[in-house]
Amino acid sequence: MPAFDELIREVHECTRCTLSRKRTNAVPGEGSLDADIMFVGEAPGYYEDRDGRPFVGRAGQLLDELLASIGLKREEVYIANLLKCRPPNNRDPLPGEIEACRPYLDRQIEMIAPRIVVMLGRFAFLRFFPGETIGKARGKPRKWNDMIAYPVYHPAAALRNSALRTTLEDDFRNLQVLLDRGAQVSEKPDDELTEQLSFF
Repeated sequence: MPAFDELIREVHECTRCTLSRKRTNAVPGEGSLDADIMFVGEAPGYYEDRDGRPFVGRAGQLLDELLASIGLKREEVYIANLLKCRPPNNRDPLPGEIEACRPYLDRQIEMIAPRIVVMLGRFAFLRFFPGETIGKARGKPRKWNDMIAYPVYHPAAALRNSALRTTLEDDFRNLQVLLDRGAQVSEKPDDELTEQLSFF
């Protein structure tokens, strides 16, 4: 896809914010351009900056395990982040940085056109649904731009808090149900569907 190759080139050459000055590598994203599921995380970390690939550290290893638990491989989905460059010391993304990267992520979503966009963690979730909280929204699918938006905790949070790992595993099992059943959801968080999913 020439247009996608051009987008990746733009990301590697980007100087839209100050993060570009200290990066080792930009991290555009990777995976299938025909993916039914797209995962959107927060920002590259140390290993991602080193390798130029998303989710290759400990959080990435857990994401791989979660994908395998529902019969998926990395190459079958698309994985990206809000930010394409690592923030210093892995600090939280700043609003201006998120805004600077917004066009890249928007174009990735438009080109890939996944059925489901999984927001990994609060920053990714807030990028799409400002003013809400991940704790209340996680695991509840809703409609977003003719796609299913599905917020879950970030794998890094489950590494810091083992109690969240079971929650994340449950949410991934329900993600598989969403994918298999082609569930239709409303604009608002679908509590009824969420309750139904919990029975599968």
